[in-house]
Amino acid sequence: MFLTLAAKSLINRKASVLLTIFAMTVSIFVLIGVEHVREQAKASFASTVSGTDLIVGAKTSQLNLLLYSVFRIGSPTNNISWQAYQKLAAHKQVEWAIPISLGDSHKGYRVLGTNQDYFLHYRYAQKTALSFAQGKQFHDLLDVVLGSEVAKALNYQLGDKIVLSHGIGNTSFHQHDKHPFVVTGILAPTGTPVDQTLHVSLQGIEAIHHHGHSAQALTPKSITAMMLGLKSKLATFHIQRSINNYKQEPLMAVLPGVALAELWQMMTVLENTLSLIAVFVLVAALLGLSAMLIASLRERQQELILLRNIGASSWFVFALIELEAILMCLVSISLAIIALYTGINGFSDALISEFGLQISTDFLNQNTLIYLAIIVLLTSLSALLPAIGAYKNSKQLR
Repeated sequence: MFLTLAAKSLINRKASVLLTIFAMTVSIFVLIGVEHVREQAKASFASTVSGTDLIVGAKTSQLNLLLYSVFRIGSPTNNISWQAYQKLAAHKQVEWAIPISLGDSHKGYRVLGTNQDYFLHYRYAQKTALSFAQGKQFHDLLDVVLGSEVAKALNYQLGDKIVLSHGIGNTSFHQHDKHPFVVTGILAPTGTPVDQTLHVSLQGIEAIHHHGHSAQALTPKSITAMMLGLKSKLATFHIQRSINNYKQEPLMAVLPGVALAELWQMMTVLENTLSLIAVFVLVAALLGLSAMLIASLRERQQELILLRNIGASSWFVFALIELEAILMCLVSISLAIIALYTGINGFSDALISEFGLQISTDFLNQNTLIYLAIIVLLTSLSALLPAIGAYKNSKQLR
């Protein structure tokens, strides 16, 4: 009866109640949405590269090296020589080495030149290996393996021919149209920048930039960066130090985990700002709820008189106001959850293709439930002033 009375009372004032519920729904959507995207973005970045002990490139900041070699963001300051790659790959403490050559693109997507070690040793998430949705890795000179998003967005199939462009812009006036590549494989989705990348052989990269097709002409003179897997984790800092002190040319080796920590340190201010904005939006909605309940007390004099006449206590009236506020909060939470779930499903493809973010719909975790419990508690506190006002008014009505 108590719950039914509260529900009917809210329905009776549906215009103001709906506006309040809408404001609260938006605020809760923003709060849990920001927190979920923040956590998912951090997890997505952290899972992009796994099992790689060192990333080696030309001297630059460790953050810049991480961004262009792993996330395909920005451009390298310089290249490293092929001789340096061969020497490091042959080091007795190095188990495997993946060369990375960047600089070309296709319709806005980055092209990565590498070798078969990439498919053999590259890992993401919890040391998950790359797998093929269709086809196989490149073998011939002008074979290309597509990331899942590239194939999906451009509607490419196995056997299709594509032309690469010089540079990394969305439009390029220098097309390598004399050397079209053939799609031989499409990778399974990873939720990482791999999905937005076209993979070709180092020799293929050389072939489109040079006219000669001799084995010597197709040997790279330099590469952009390289990933190293070491035989012993204990040797990591020793190898890093020796690379940083490499005499023949200025090289730099970074630990992916340390560079990621630096990235998130830089993002802390932005994270905190977004969270603060979300909190302010929620506070504004709760103040609106409190104002609506206070404003409705004058209109509800007859309702309060009737309740007192049938024997309802002042504490009953107090509890009724609190229950109405909590009901509106619970409806808002339900609507916000539905809206967030629908939004993530609807925009998941766009988030992956535009930002390389794979956002899970599994946002009802322990942290979110704690946030929702706090929201219910804050709603109860925001209804305290109008509930006390109703309590005092009801005492005077009898």
